[in-house]
Amino acid sequence: MKNTPLTDIHIKLGAKMAEFAGYNMPISYAGIKEEHQTVRTAVGVFDVSHMGEFILKGKNAAQLIQYVTTNDVNALEINEAQYSCMPNGNGGIVDDLLVYRLPEDNCAEGEQAFLLVVNASNIEKDWNWISGHNKFDVKMTNISENTGLLAVQGPKAIDALQSLTDINLSEIKYYTFRKGTIAGIPNAIISATGYTGSGGFEIYVDNEHLARLWEAIFEAGKDFGIQPIGLGARDTLRLEMGFCLYGNDIDDTTSPIEAGLGWITKLNKGEFIDCELYKSQKENGVSRKLVGFKLDDRRVPRHGYLITDAEGCEIGVVTSGTQSPSLGYPIGTGYVSTEFSKSGSQIYIDINGKKLGAVVTKLPFYKVS
Repeated sequence: MKNTPLTDIHIKLGAKMAEFAGYNMPISYAGIKEEHQTVRTAVGVFDVSHMGEFILKGKNAAQLIQYVTTNDVNALEINEAQYSCMPNGNGGIVDDLLVYRLPEDNCAEGEQAFLLVVNASNIEKDWNWISGHNKFDVKMTNISENTGLLAVQGPKAIDALQSLTDINLSEIKYYTFRKGTIAGIPNAIISATGYTGSGGFEIYVDNEHLARLWEAIFEAGKDFGIQPIGLGARDTLRLEMGFCLYGNDIDDTTSPIEAGLGWITKLNKGEFIDCELYKSQKENGVSRKLVGFKLDDRRVPRHGYLITDAEGCEIGVVTSGTQSPSLGYPIGTGYVSTEFSKSGSQIYIDINGKKLGAVVTKLPFYKVS
């Protein structure tokens, strides 16, 4: 099992640790509910250094990314990012990812540079997949082992961080970023892509600087209620927003059209993997869709639980579920037959043989004020 540069710090802070994507990661410190509310009302810090990062550089870098992902990378300006996914050639999803268009300071004439941020469990898989389609002579560098990443999330994130950098953080709009110095650490990337719905920033630095950055952030944020947050609360926060988690809600068997990710699937951008298949799904419809639902009962739906109709006939499966700390009742997502996907549809979750009523609900479950 791998460690991040902050593993010893997490253990010292009393974090409950567990294996996640091959890494020894903090699941919670004070408790998931308390940490969840900290991010919704103040500011919390996640160590997400297990994520993977690739640099793609060259005259045809955009062409390669355009071919292996569903979104339109040509729409990106420098200092902009986009959410995307990689089709697997059979309609499924290799991984979902973030694509950053980097400044071209270190590029030769005509070259572009991009940062791809991928899920920890898929680093090798994604690298091999992109490399296998690199017919464009693009230089690829896997910087995952040397890159640290902190997510500083919550409505007081700017207050907690602004004293550490000359970059005006209020000017970093959603899905944009800046490169600069923070806490005296040069060449940091500060972005605002978010996975909690409560605002904030992601900060990428070299691993050697990560402990220093962690300490500086907590010192600067001590007057704003800053707390360390584990992956348990990260999951409840993202689920309240209806954000997909790879391996739960999307995988190699689910298409972006089924998963409600048609908005990142740009069918008119030109040729890309599975383009024609997705066009067909868009035109002819799909047999199942990913939906959100809330339970009438107090019990929590879990990944893999069956979803049925009123007669008990199987119509789908739960992909994610939790007791929502913000809302106070159980919520979940799952794939259901398309005829049951409309908001307000009555469905049932089979929990240990008992059929519990649930209602299909529009996403997100929770709206941040």
